[in-house]
Amino acid sequence: MFTRTSAVLLHRTLWLLFFVQAIVSFTVGLPYSYAVSWLPLIAAVAVGIALARHTGKQVGAAVRPPVEVDPPVAGRWTALNSPADRTPSHGTHQYGQTYAIDILAEAEDGERPRPSFAWLWPVVRRSEDFPAFGAPLFAVADATVVHAEDGQRDHLSRNSLPAFLYLLVFEGIARVLAGARRIVGNHLILDLGNGTYAVYARLRRGSLTVRAGDRVTAGQRLARCGNSGNSTEPHVHFHLMNGPDLDTARGVPFTWRGVGVPKNKETFEAIPGSARPAA
Repeated sequence: MFTRTSAVLLHRTLWLLFFVQAIVSFTVGLPYSYAVSWLPLIAAVAVGIALARHTGKQVGAAVRPPVEVDPPVAGRWTALNSPADRTPSHGTHQYGQTYAIDILAEAEDGERPRPSFAWLWPVVRRSEDFPAFGAPLFAVADATVVHAEDGQRDHLSRNSLPAFLYLLVFEGIARVLAGARRIVGNHLILDLGNGTYAVYARLRRGSLTVRAGDRVTAGQRLARCGNSGNSTEPHVHFHLMNGPDLDTARGVPFTWRGVGVPKNKETFEAIPGSARPAA
């Protein structure tokens, strides 16, 4: 039986084959015509379109009401790529992120403001220059940890035009070929029960305080925000999905208790579950 997992593997293999032969062609002549060398690319695009359509139909046929959970952060944050404005919020249903959201920390009084996008200079910045880097992340509900990893490095920012183009053309493609974990970077997956799983991505290297199998309570500190994976700057990527496997899960809508679903560029104040007054 040809499963979605098989289709995802075929998609990556076709892309890898295309790029490998492109690199090899610079040093030696390929034993087949130039036209044939484009077939893996054409097939990869076709498989990608088929996967996107199939996943979109599945998501549309199984829309669930939003699951209310606590915010995963505390303090002032600004939303980006929000499902309040469009779905799929990141332009794809892949990795269960139909209803994903990115949030950027805003500086508190007396702190340096978040560096703005630069057209040319500085090309890159240190992660420490951004207020989100190192911010604590909290459990959005009582849950069980099903996956936790924080071994990938926190890279320099990609928030200038040259760095963003590098991310788009070179680094991003390499991460897609390497698979989901290189896209989301260091990440944590929680089983919230009732077929709902929470994903925290872009975690800071070495910041996890939990591991797979642990039980956590709402508001418990789990990790810190970092800048790993397919990221332009330190931020939190959060979404809910209906299974623990990023390659096969479908997105689930969420709403944050006391916040809702902030729109793009909307700044909000978040209070984690542990700091929320009892009802």
